[in-house]
Amino acid sequence: KDFLYFPSMTKGSLALLYFPGSNPRIATRHLMRWINGCPPLMEELSATGYYTSQKVFTSRQVTLINRHPVSYTHLRAHETLRH
Repeated sequence: KDFLYFPSMTKGSLALLYFPGSNPRIATRHLMRWINGCPPLMEELSATGYYTSQKVFTSRQVTLINRHPVSYTHLRAHETLRH
């Protein structure tokens, strides 16, 4: 069993962990694009009561996002698409 604890976090705070040094709005946009483009993760988040306009992820939602595999290359691909 996993005993790591992830606190609830705003979308922007979590996004900046995945995209350090980025503009918070852009980091959030990239994170949400990745989440929305991953049906298994969206299904798990929906089961927790997640809705797209919520501003804060619950502890459980942060845990699910952090457990879901995502490659650094995938994240960086989103970042370079617009530049």
